[in-house]
Amino acid sequence: MSFTSETKLQICNEELSMMQKKAQLCALFQMRASLHMNWQGMYLSFQAEHGFLVKHIFKLVKEVYQVDPRLSVLKKMQLKKNNIYRIQIYDKANEILEDLHIYTDEGFNSEPPKEFIQDEDIARCYLQGIFLAGGSINDPKTSNYHMDITCNDPDLAEGIKKVMEIFYLPAKTIKRRNNMVVYLKVGDKIADFLRLCNATDALFEFERNRIERDLYNQIQRLDNIELANEVKAQKAALKQLEYIATIEANLEHLKVSDKILKVMELRKEFPYANNNELCEFMYKKYGEEISKSGMKHRLTKIKELALECMEEENA
Repeated sequence: MSFTSETKLQICNEELSMMQKKAQLCALFQMRASLHMNWQGMYLSFQAEHGFLVKHIFKLVKEVYQVDPRLSVLKKMQLKKNNIYRIQIYDKANEILEDLHIYTDEGFNSEPPKEFIQDEDIARCYLQGIFLAGGSINDPKTSNYHMDITCNDPDLAEGIKKVMEIFYLPAKTIKRRNNMVVYLKVGDKIADFLRLCNATDALFEFERNRIERDLYNQIQRLDNIELANEVKAQKAALKQLEYIATIEANLEHLKVSDKILKVMELRKEFPYANNNELCEFMYKKYGEEISKSGMKHRLTKIKELALECMEEENA
């Protein structure tokens, strides 16, 4: 499974409130749904190459609107081509579009509805739906960082760009063939988008590969003494990120002080910083003065907490 598919699968596994579900559905339908008419009346159709995504939509529609969509699989005749999975919604199609603010008295709305972008947490779920429907991130092991979202409506593309700007994500748009593409090319901002989508595993994989690759690039420019120190610091930072991920996965079972939580946030925000720089960032962000030995002590405590969690899991 590709990095993009893994990321989307993680998003689909998140528990959502009713309003969050509607925000995701709105984005998904605005991006990829089609409206059809037949002898039975009006119905909605959505298709994708990922079965888990169509099942996710099936679950959301069923939970929010108490309808029974129809699932089907279209077999491609070409060799080595994925199947196409389709969901069709025959009941309440018009009611669903109106409730999601896609269809209004003025016609079809091709911009992000204000009802789903005024609250940041709901807007986050709207962006999740946008990414599920048309987003992709290249493998972090490749030479360039790139995330894009492809849609066929210029107004929607501009609206997505504005929603991303709410979260300080400086997206840009470009026309590619008959589509509009909203994209990010800065590694830090792609990591912020993954964090925004609560795709924690994908975020740590992205950051791990980014650290390893940036480390390799730095190695080429360092003298032997500098190289040894840098390797040690980068390996320590990578290990600390893994320890932090373990602690965060077990937070409900642990007592973690505010002092330790602050250091965890700083390490995630500044994965390349040394202990002296972390001390400076601690003062700038939290107004707390701390010595280098004090910072080292807290990082050691993070390691101890993570190792305790690992021992309990292996017991």
